[in-house]
Amino acid sequence: MSDFILESVGRRPWREADGPPPVVRCWPPAHRPALYVWSHGRWRYAPVHARQTYADGTVAYQVTVDLAGDTTVTWRLYGWPQPGLCLAHRSPMGLSSGP
Repeated sequence: MSDFILESVGRRPWREADGPPPVVRCWPPAHRPALYVWSHGRWRYAPVHARQTYADGTVAYQVTVDLAGDTTVTWRLYGWPQPGLCLAHRSPMGLSSGP
């Protein structure tokens, strides 16, 4: 395949200087949605632990992901949408938009 996909770009956590704190939604383990994160030339499965919706309307997802495929799982926060992220599956609890 000749398509070029940019590596996923993380977002820094919210700080007080950013304005109002984001609204955070969390899912119980059995009902988490998941994303695929493009890293090191492959799509990596990433369960979503929380969705953060900021006052300006932007959205970020907090996930755990094995970025290098070496079984080292790390927490990451990613702005949504971006080319290096795609939906793996939605939560069985349902959402109107996003994972």
